[in-house]
Amino acid sequence: MTSTAQAPGAGTAHPDHLGHVIFIAAAAAMGGFLFGYDSSVINGAVEAIRDRYDIGSAALAQVIAIALIGCAIGAATAGRIADRIGRIRCMQISAVLFTISAVGSALPFSLYDLAFWRVIGGFAIGMASVIGPAYIAEVAPPAYRGRLGSFQQAAIVIGIAVSQLVNWGLLNAADGDQRGKLMGLEAWQVMLGVMVIPAVLYGLLSFAIPESPRFLLSVGKRERARAILAEVEGEHAGLDARVAEIEHAMKSEHKSVFKDLLGGSFFFKPIVWVGIGLSVFQQFVGINVAFYYSSTLWQSVGVDPSESFFYSFTTSIVNIIGTVIAIIFVDRIGRKPLALIGSVGMVVGLALEAWAFSYHLVDGKLPSTQGWVALVAAHVFVLFFALSWGVVVWVFLGEMFPNRIRAAALGVAASAQWIANWAITASFPSLADWNLSATYVIYTVFAALSIPFVLKYVKETKGKSLEEMG
Repeated sequence: MTSTAQAPGAGTAHPDHLGHVIFIAAAAAMGGFLFGYDSSVINGAVEAIRDRYDIGSAALAQVIAIALIGCAIGAATAGRIADRIGRIRCMQISAVLFTISAVGSALPFSLYDLAFWRVIGGFAIGMASVIGPAYIAEVAPPAYRGRLGSFQQAAIVIGIAVSQLVNWGLLNAADGDQRGKLMGLEAWQVMLGVMVIPAVLYGLLSFAIPESPRFLLSVGKRERARAILAEVEGEHAGLDARVAEIEHAMKSEHKSVFKDLLGGSFFFKPIVWVGIGLSVFQQFVGINVAFYYSSTLWQSVGVDPSESFFYSFTTSIVNIIGTVIAIIFVDRIGRKPLALIGSVGMVVGLALEAWAFSYHLVDGKLPSTQGWVALVAAHVFVLFFALSWGVVVWVFLGEMFPNRIRAAALGVAASAQWIANWAITASFPSLADWNLSATYVIYTVFAALSIPFVLKYVKETKGKSLEEMG
């Protein structure tokens, strides 16, 4: 890609109204909040859905996992939609789909239309996962881009935590019964329906923030783009030079396509396989079991439903803490060391869970020692995942590919991640019925294998410019 001189002061310019810029980024990150909320709210409804529709583990897993098909489609199409009609319109479509999914999931006629509403919600999640970071990167002043960009990941983990807190509160309001009556509905239906509130708020906020200057320039609205740059970067940022810089970059960009990724001994270029490997390992350690099935998991080893919902909430708080740790240290100690630290911690946590779950239940519960070990180990696992692979993989994928193939390679790696996520989510109930301890042994093995993979194939990207990636 041809480079161009940066506009005077662009890299260090401070906006005249920083609070307004923070509001814009936070509003866009509401999509991330809904991403996290919708992904994990189903945790509170799993056992109620199984009971209401009298289905086995395999069918239940498909209802839970089918949303990921929508995620993959939404993520694959969001970029083109945003380039056609704008980033803000894309957010508004996502907000409408989140709202429709919440209402439909709360009022299903059958298992089949519940699955359909989950696909719709998944499509919205996929769109939000793409449009939020892209919009924030395009609107944020260069001096604040890294910090404002972290809003998306922070919003996701907060959304997960809030969904678990809401589920726990509603379960207690229903006297601990997921199928207990609340507002004329069963408690699990209310859990899924509450998402209407943040979905509508996301839609309303989208009307209060400006369109991306990059999109406006792409459709010839130069003066409007200049005005928004003044709004977010300040009048002193060298606006005409910034407009010219963005226009030049857009004209000189190479739009990577799938065939650019081909080559090497095994279909894709080696660097693409490394990206796919990072994505697959991130999911095959079983992290989404902790967010989709944790309430079911704890109840299966004798934990009271209300307590199981509370432990799901505490796990999500640990997830937030780990994410904050990652954001603080990812630029200080580097991506690769953080990934290795996380892998070692995950191996320990998962191995302890596998050991604890290997014991037979006594009166429907794990023995006291094993029960506490399982609970602590689950939190340790989530903490080490969050402070490493939860953040580091996305940083790697954004930095590791050469400029000429970055967009296409990132798309393939992200698709591999959704597929791996689906495989773990769809397989867990049946695997747990077969042997819960062995299931966690499998996740432990993948966590252990991630260590030599990182050591041998993954190169550190800390402190390197994107142009240095080839």
